[in-house]
Amino acid sequence: QVQLVESGGGLVQPGGSLRLSCAASRFTLANYVIGWFRQAPGKAREGVSCINKSDGSTYYADSVKGRFTISRDNAKNTVYLQMNSLKPEDTAVYYCATLLGCGPRGLGPKFGSWGQGTQVTVSS
Repeated sequence: QVQLVESGGGLVQPGGSLRLSCAASRFTLANYVIGWFRQAPGKAREGVSCINKSDGSTYYADSVKGRFTISRDNAKNTVYLQMNSLKPEDTAVYYCATLLGCGPRGLGPKFGSWGQGTQVTVSS
């Protein structure tokens, strides 16, 4: 079973930055489409960004476009989400997941189980 582990969350002031990591120990992430999701308290989980396995093309939700960057480091078997200019509304638990696709219209269906997520809190 695909198992991903998220890390890198924390408490940051508005305007600050964090880099989240999504790692796998038993399989090669480069062979999968990977997406980042987040869930704020009392809200549904939403797709934030994804990256394709074939050409590295990416997608960003409008709410994070221009501030977040998704990338891969295949040597480290890790996918990152660089988050800049953070806002209080970015506060959420962030999850990564394997997807069936990633395109101009957004994240494709997820497969595999959710990880434990990593908490991001943006507050002064």
